[in-house]
Amino acid sequence: MVNMAILPLLLCPPVALSSGAFIFWRFLMAQVIVADFGSQFTQLIVRRIREEGYFAQLVPHQRLVETLHAIDDVKAIILSGGHESITAADAPRLAEEVLQKGLPVLGICYGAQALVEAEGGRVLAGAHREFGKSHVQVSPESILYPNGGNDLVLWMSHGDHIETLPEGYTARGHTETSPYALFENAAKKRFGVLFHPEVAHSEEGSTFLRNFLIHSGCVPDWNIGLHQAQAIAEIQRQVGTEGRVLCALSGGVDSSVTAKLVHEAIGDRLVCVFVDGGTMRLGEAEQVATQFRDAFQIPLIVDDASDYFLEKLAGLTDPEQKRKAIGGAFIDRFAAIVADLREKTPGVDYAYLAQGTLYPDVIESAAGTMTIKSHHNVGGLPEKLGFTLVEPLRMLFKDEVRALGRSLGLPDSLLMRHPFPGPGLAIRIPGEVTRDQCDLLRLVDDVFVGLLIEHGLFQKIWQAFAVLLPVRTTGVMGDARSYEQVVALRAVTATDGMTARVYPFAPEFLEAVSTRIVNTVRGVNRVVYDITSKPPATIEWE
Repeated sequence: MVNMAILPLLLCPPVALSSGAFIFWRFLMAQVIVADFGSQFTQLIVRRIREEGYFAQLVPHQRLVETLHAIDDVKAIILSGGHESITAADAPRLAEEVLQKGLPVLGICYGAQALVEAEGGRVLAGAHREFGKSHVQVSPESILYPNGGNDLVLWMSHGDHIETLPEGYTARGHTETSPYALFENAAKKRFGVLFHPEVAHSEEGSTFLRNFLIHSGCVPDWNIGLHQAQAIAEIQRQVGTEGRVLCALSGGVDSSVTAKLVHEAIGDRLVCVFVDGGTMRLGEAEQVATQFRDAFQIPLIVDDASDYFLEKLAGLTDPEQKRKAIGGAFIDRFAAIVADLREKTPGVDYAYLAQGTLYPDVIESAAGTMTIKSHHNVGGLPEKLGFTLVEPLRMLFKDEVRALGRSLGLPDSLLMRHPFPGPGLAIRIPGEVTRDQCDLLRLVDDVFVGLLIEHGLFQKIWQAFAVLLPVRTTGVMGDARSYEQVVALRAVTATDGMTARVYPFAPEFLEAVSTRIVNTVRGVNRVVYDITSKPPATIEWE
């Protein structure tokens, strides 16, 4: 049950939303609350829990107490890792009030150290550091891993050292340098692990999380069909029987699923708007129009605003400035479309705006954390435009969105497209963005993706694209000197985009791609392949 007096405090995690923002009531019934202490892996915890069939919600650690006061149905708390040292005077700490609730708690890395300190144990700074793969010997008496006795390879990322455990806790796993890599208090149902069970590098990582959830009394009732029914019901409740909705459509997976879901809920009271800013992939604007007008029978307005967008981008080279310019240009064009609609249909007010914001977008743009980059669609349009946001995918990860789209009847040709950033090619052109540069990159990208499909590799890769570098190199073409641009290719595998590994192309394939690009795209004489994983790099270059 929800304490309505505290509810306003919860309507914004993990970032502030504009007035009237769409929030699923399902959040208010989350069984598992993950407190974010700033780890780059925090959202993976939520993702892994959902994979096990439990609904988990992330909240900033500063709002953990308020969240627990507001929701009576929480069954378990997980404390994430973080980049701070618990030994620092100003480090974030676990509030005593959290432990007073008596709920099962699992601390991960920094969260484990915070639990130790809060319960009266001792943590030392920098005594023994562990980063990367470590061998953990787990006791067969462990609750979290009852098949113990195994030497598991688990991922570590910590610089502090637990010196003594609190009273009532027992060591259940150790490494060569960490005697308390896993510790448990069976009576209180409180557990700590110094490793990161949420990352793919940890053997049996999901087993530790699953056993914690089972031991905490959680019920695996989360599935995408339930979410679909709840989302449709919530859209209908929010919009009412007369409300009209505009959908900011990009043609990608997220906005397409959003549009189909909202259309399922309210029919033709939805109108989609596709603003073509001149930074889309080859033929994308035409594909969007055909798909939504003809195949889905959803009302669609197409606005060719490429001149306007490119003018706003002129002279800009900083990635954040480019993102802001694109966001501002989008707002300008959208406002003009709304004004025109209202003029042509007096008395009909499109008061709602639907957009395909995803959970990772929200987390990466979270205020108060280490923001990697801003996301153009988080936060919505300014209140001066009078919109209330409808964001039915805001709590979902990409693979959950694809599953939802499949449930709605969208074809795999749309759902299995690789992620494409809102600013489009503008952030795949380091430096100034011009029409000629966009046209050049469009052709390169089309060649690369076309060969991936031709060789049966496209669906094995999470995201693949080309980057047009602000570099010219000397070459020899047709027995003559050339001085043309360099293209970088990028291809990674991932589950939800939070971490990613480089796809190991065969040298023969990379050579074929390079040859095809150089032979068919005038202006490029050199191709390189980006072999950097995430982290330390991001997937996109900007």
